Amino acid sequence: MLTFEQKLEIIQSFPQLTRKEVSLKRVNFQYEESQSDKKNVVYHLHPNGNGYVYAKGIKGYKTDDKGMVNIREFGEDELRELINKSIEVLGREYEVEINTEEFEEERWANDEGHSLNVVLEDDMWNVYAGKNLDGTFPSYNEAKQYLMEEGFRKRYY
Repeated sequence: MLTFEQKLEIIQSFPQLTRKEVSLKRVNFQYEESQSDKKNVVYHLHPNGNGYVYAKGIKGYKTDDKGMVNIREFGEDELRELINKSIEVLGREYEVEINTEEFEEERWANDEGHSLNVVLEDDMWNVYAGKNLDGTFPSYNEAKQYLMEEGFRKRYY
């Protein structure tokens, strides 16, 4: 297991990350160029060596409900690889052109079998869980980003 200082050295070798001090001597590292609302790549790195890295959507990692992976037992190579992948995921642009004249409805589902529908109504993009409104977005890309961050993927009928 790497020490706190060793993990700090590895993380600080990524020039695209910005260090942010938080409570209880913990440290976050943010990716300011993130195309997502999520900016934390490293979350609550603690002097005892515990901490988390954002890995939602990265194959091979089991994440918690916030999309984080515990890095307490990670070695140097494993930590570097995960941070690289996290930066890559957060740096992706999700811009998509949609023909609103032909758009009717999209169905999205997650791995747990839950589904949501995206509907264009009065120039706003509404996300529904059945008949219940889950969210309203001013653009398709924002609705899509929300759905992807929540672990949903577009399904084709």
